[in-house]
Amino acid sequence: MEKDLQELKKNKRSLKRFLKSFKYCFEGMRYAFYTEQNIIVMFVIAIISLILGIFLKINYTERLVIVLLIGIVMALEMVNCAIEATVDLVTEEKKPMAKVAKDCASGAVGIISIIALIIGIMIFLPKIIALF
Repeated sequence: MEKDLQELKKNKRSLKRFLKSFKYCFEGMRYAFYTEQNIIVMFVIAIISLILGIFLKINYTERLVIVLLIGIVMALEMVNCAIEATVDLVTEEKKPMAKVAKDCASGAVGIISIIALIIGIMIFLPKIIALF
């Protein structure tokens, strides 16, 4: 029994398993990128924000905030995608609770997107105005 437990722990910590986790990670990102229109929109906005940050010479802290927000928005969009897929796996019928789960996940993305937009405006707008 003890030997089986040690073997199980050893298998959970193997390098092969660790490397496979990256494969699954990239498969998930690829799936979301090819199936979720919002991921593509968010990705384009992220690229524009990064380029604008370089052009407007935002400082280190502002760059850090922008990159952090991009990561949070993209990660939450992936969680939304996972929740939608899970709900669809359980039921494809129109059920009120399935709608609640999908709407709440989408709402979470909406909230962080609005916050990211507000912070982006707070960072970029003064620098854009200063150009004129």
